[in-house]
Amino acid sequence: MHLKVNKPKSEKIMNNKFKIGLTLFALGLLGVISMLTVEIPLDSLPKEVLDEIPPQAIKYLILINPTILLLIAVVVGTLLYDKVGLTLPLISTILKVEQSKIKPIEQVKFGVLFGLFAGVLITINGLIFKSSLPLEFIELENKIKITTVARFLYGGLTEELLLRFGFMTLVVWIIFKITKSLSSSAYWMGILFSSLLFAVGHLPIVFTAVPNPSAALLTYVLIGNSSAALFFGWLYWKKGLEAAFIAHIFAHVAMIIGENIF
Repeated sequence: MHLKVNKPKSEKIMNNKFKIGLTLFALGLLGVISMLTVEIPLDSLPKEVLDEIPPQAIKYLILINPTILLLIAVVVGTLLYDKVGLTLPLISTILKVEQSKIKPIEQVKFGVLFGLFAGVLITINGLIFKSSLPLEFIELENKIKITTVARFLYGGLTEELLLRFGFMTLVVWIIFKITKSLSSSAYWMGILFSSLLFAVGHLPIVFTAVPNPSAALLTYVLIGNSSAALFFGWLYWKKGLEAAFIAHIFAHVAMIIGENIF
């Protein structure tokens, strides 16, 4: 006769957290690895560096930083997401952590709809500012050819893990600890801060290409990179992280279609 021994609640929670964290890190790592498909211009590097390190090795070294950031984001998000009412409906169900009330079809429906709408907005933003973008910036965009697989995996998975699951979760948790309440404003603060962080994170590349960027260029970069993130953050809050994954991917689908048309 075998007796079923129940694990202590704390041990079960830690096991579930570990499974979730490991799964999310693996998904994010797929996105990091997908950046190997991108041709990154190395002509700005010193000749001594290029003579010492092969170009392929440099591409691998570039992956170290996002991998470390991904690990930090996944650890932070895994520890805090459920403490502030944020969810991973599909992943939690697959890993048998809990049965979610949000159905996968609902996540897909909202993710596709909001993603396509966000992609259309980004495309319109690009058309509005197209004539005012400096040649140096256009040349930089032409040099860095982001492949479709990198757009879907790094953009759709890794960036969402970094900004929504990691950073947005942390901001909401900090506000919760300060105010002792989980009001809508706490989530909106998390959404806004994570959206702005993503947009501001693109500015160093802009200043590298254009030392004295115009107000129009800065506005183009900030609006283009923050507007869609508002939708992704809302979806993470209301429909779960997987909905944000789907939306980010389908935003790129709409953008790719727009690039081929215009």
